[in-house]
Amino acid sequence: MPEIFNSSYQAKKDTSVNKSKSDSKKTYKKRRSVDEYSEIMRQEKTKNNCLDPFLPKPFKIGFDSQMNDEQIILVLRQHPITLAKKIIGILIAIIFPLMFSSFPFTDFFPSSYQFAMTLGWYTLTLGFALETFLVWFFSVFIITDERIIDVDFLSLLFKDISSAKIDAIQDISSKTGGALATVVDYGTVYIQTAGESTEIQFENVPQPAKVAAVLNELLLEEEKEKLEGRVS
Repeated sequence: MPEIFNSSYQAKKDTSVNKSKSDSKKTYKKRRSVDEYSEIMRQEKTKNNCLDPFLPKPFKIGFDSQMNDEQIILVLRQHPITLAKKIIGILIAIIFPLMFSSFPFTDFFPSSYQFAMTLGWYTLTLGFALETFLVWFFSVFIITDERIIDVDFLSLLFKDISSAKIDAIQDISSKTGGALATVVDYGTVYIQTAGESTEIQFENVPQPAKVAAVLNELLLEEEKEKLEGRVS
């Protein structure tokens, strides 16, 4: 009699477990691809040029804290036009040693000293150019289907990272100021959040209005997921 009771109890237990598993499978829905709910991203082609300041749906690109099922939707950098002043300064620094011959005071220095001064000048110029490129390249703004990430590479030795979940976004706005920014189409996207970083800024990024629109689409999709009981 005990054996019959135990087997009956076990059968009921297995049935309830299987039912709960099937119910969980019914309520679970895989997170949709961005092309399914974003009209803007649907029109964008996948890119993988790591130097592109506007990189939609990149492939073979990831970051350290990326989760297994987290999709990178957009990677942004500051528009290259913002580096114009530094680039002009670097070009002037490159041609400056060629003007040494027009300054009489340089004739007083031996040729070896003049060579050392020129070499030192170009070394400093190269170092400044390299730092300018690395700061621009590694300062990125990442938008995924789960969160937004702002990586500020302030120098070769210091970086600041802030992030917020999509459902923590409270307000999104974009601003384009100046004739050059209007013609080239770059500006700043302001994102108010409920997290530790109350405001995250995507500064001087290309197509700021489009970036803000994409974030709004992600926010709407996040709200639909909650209403429909979908989980990621």
